[in-house]
Amino acid sequence: MPAGRRRFLALVAVAFVVLAGLGAWWLARDKSPQAAAKAGPAAVPVTAAIVEKRDVPVTLRVNGSVVAIQTVDLRAQVTSTVREVHIREGQNVGKGDLLVSLDSRAEEANVKKAEAQVQKDLADLANARRTLERQKQLFAQKFIAQSALDAAENQVASLEGQLAVDRAAAESAKVSLGYTRIRASFAGRTGAIGVRPGSVVQPNGAVLVTVTQIDPIQVAFTLPEKELPGLAKAIAAGPVEASITVDDNARQLKGRVNFVDNAVDTTTGTIRAKAQFENRDARLWPGMYVSVALSPRTLEGAAVVPVQAVQTGPDSRFVYVIGEERKVSAKPVAIAHIDRGIAAVTGVEPGERVVVEGAQNLRPGSLVSVGDGRGGEGKAGKGGKAKGP
Repeated sequence: MPAGRRRFLALVAVAFVVLAGLGAWWLARDKSPQAAAKAGPAAVPVTAAIVEKRDVPVTLRVNGSVVAIQTVDLRAQVTSTVREVHIREGQNVGKGDLLVSLDSRAEEANVKKAEAQVQKDLADLANARRTLERQKQLFAQKFIAQSALDAAENQVASLEGQLAVDRAAAESAKVSLGYTRIRASFAGRTGAIGVRPGSVVQPNGAVLVTVTQIDPIQVAFTLPEKELPGLAKAIAAGPVEASITVDDNARQLKGRVNFVDNAVDTTTGTIRAKAQFENRDARLWPGMYVSVALSPRTLEGAAVVPVQAVQTGPDSRFVYVIGEERKVSAKPVAIAHIDRGIAAVTGVEPGERVVVEGAQNLRPGSLVSVGDGRGGEGKAGKGGKAKGP
């Protein structure tokens, strides 16, 4: 074949290949919009949950501090010298236990002197009464005048008064003697001891020792003022239980609310309250910070959804509700309470399906595919997270 003819056929072949490629591209470009139009918008994969109806306890969780029910600083009430300290620092003591003894020799002598004076008064009074009886007999026989009888009666009355005074003095001396023995006024734990044997103490002077009640013990905390009506109603109906967690969340202690203050703090909008707990094993110590939980009221028949389902819009909160055609619509909701991953809301009805995960890719009217493609949905459990099949 001549060389010119071969070059001509080669050019024809190249032109044919180029034209074929252009035609294929043109057909593909022309048909892709039609295919996309026929296929429609792609479904957005989401996880859904069914709105439940249940009673939801309104659990309040606040920070509190452990406080002693009572604590007292013991001081001397007489001037004296410490004779003996009967306790150790940090020791548990019972009510009435002897803590510190002071030098009591002067007080003991005063008690003996006062008691002796009382005995003398009793003897004088007995003698005066015998004299009065004789005077009455003599007066009846007209042997003495009325003035002599009156003098005998006055003597008895005077000695009775003196006896009462001296008995009071004896009691006062015993009280002073009692001040030389410092005793615990309630069961508790001692703190640092501020004196030692030989120390001179004076009335209202240095603290001898501090005793703090450890069992039972209280936890003080504050609540928002909006919770006061519910708390007051619950207390009127019966004991309100409170709980705290100790030992690195390993153990929960339960107690009861036993105090609600009589006024709201206008600065913070809160009200003070206390709960009492048993503390036999001394796990709670005054000054500790703990987390307090209590449920003063219950939302009956509330609509419950996982908290992840609630979205925040520019004006309000809302949830995406899945309709029958798998299209979503935004429904405004109001949150009544949130606790442990669930939200009690108003604005949706029990049984409706709401989007839990994947809402960031949605708009009202979006088409969704629920779960993992098999059409399943979960429920709002205790943990609040909806799970697919």
